[in-house]
Amino acid sequence: MNAPSSRYRSVFAPGLFGGQVIVVTGGGSGIGRCTAHELAALGAQVVLVGRNAEKLATVQTEIVDAGGKASTQAFDIRQEEAVRTAVAAIVAAHGRIDGLVNNAGGQYITPLADISAKGWEAVIHTNLTGGFLVARECFVQSMRANGGAIVNIVADMWGSMPNMGHSGAARAGMVSFTETAALEWAASGVRVNAVAPGYIASSGMDHYPPEAGDMLRAMRKTVPAGRFGNEAETSAAIAFLLSPAASFISGSVLRVDGARPQVRMGWPMALPDAQAQQRAAVRPFDGFHLAQTPRVFRNDIPPAEGKA
Repeated sequence: MNAPSSRYRSVFAPGLFGGQVIVVTGGGSGIGRCTAHELAALGAQVVLVGRNAEKLATVQTEIVDAGGKASTQAFDIRQEEAVRTAVAAIVAAHGRIDGLVNNAGGQYITPLADISAKGWEAVIHTNLTGGFLVARECFVQSMRANGGAIVNIVADMWGSMPNMGHSGAARAGMVSFTETAALEWAASGVRVNAVAPGYIASSGMDHYPPEAGDMLRAMRKTVPAGRFGNEAETSAAIAFLLSPAASFISGSVLRVDGARPQVRMGWPMALPDAQAQQRAAVRPFDGFHLAQTPRVFRNDIPPAEGKA
C-alpha cells in the first residue's frame, strides 16, 4: 500500500463544492467523519453535527489542519426544538444550507422478542425521526427558498435486518421518507436521495459487544465482492449524489454493498481470490487519509482493505 498522504484523495474535481454550506450529522466519527473530510477537501464549508461536542471539535481540527473549513453544532437530532434552534443558528452564521448528509444513526443487536418499547423507540427516533426533523428544518429554513440536495444514509435492509428489526424498520421508513420528500420538495429545486451502505469497515462496528466479533469478522464471506467496503467508498457515493452530476437523480437509493443483497441460499457463491480483488474495477478505494481499521478486524482483515 502506498504511504498515506496528508490530505483526502477524492476522485472528484477540486473545488466541486466551493462556496457551498453542507451539514453532516453524525460527523464526529465513522462514515460521517470521512464524508465531512471529503466534502471539505472539495471546498465545502462543512457543519459537523452530533451530540458529543468534543468529538466534533476533534474532527473540526483535523479538517482545518488539512486546509478545509468546518464548524460545529452539538445537539440531539431527536429533540425537535433543539433541531429547529440549531438549524436557525447555521443559517444565521452561513446564510443558507446547500446540502445535508443525514448520517447520524445507531442500533444494537437484539432479537425482536427481546426489544423493549423503550429500546424500539430509541432506535426509531435516532434512525428515522431525527433524520426527518433535520431534513424538514433544513428545507423550511433554507432550501425551500434556495434549493439544495439531501442525502439520507440508510442501510442494507433488503431482506430486512434479523436481530436488528428496530433498525430495519427505521431504515425502511427513511427510504419511504426519501421518496416522499423528493416528490414534495422538487418544486423548490431540492433533490432528496439515499445511500445504503452494506458491510462497511468503519468505527461504528467497534460499538458492538465483544461477543459479536466472530460474527462481524465472518460477514465478508457473505459478500460476493469478498471483502468489506470502506468509509471512502461510501463517502464517494454521497459526494456524487450531492454534486451537479446527479442533478436529475432524486428519490433514489444508491447501494454501496458489493452485491450482498443478491446472495441466495443454495447458490454456490465463489469469492474472488486476492488477485481478482486487486483488479482495477473492484480493488478497494482507499481515499481517506485518516482511515483506521476497526479494532474488531485488525488481526483479520487483509492489508488492502484498510489501515491499522
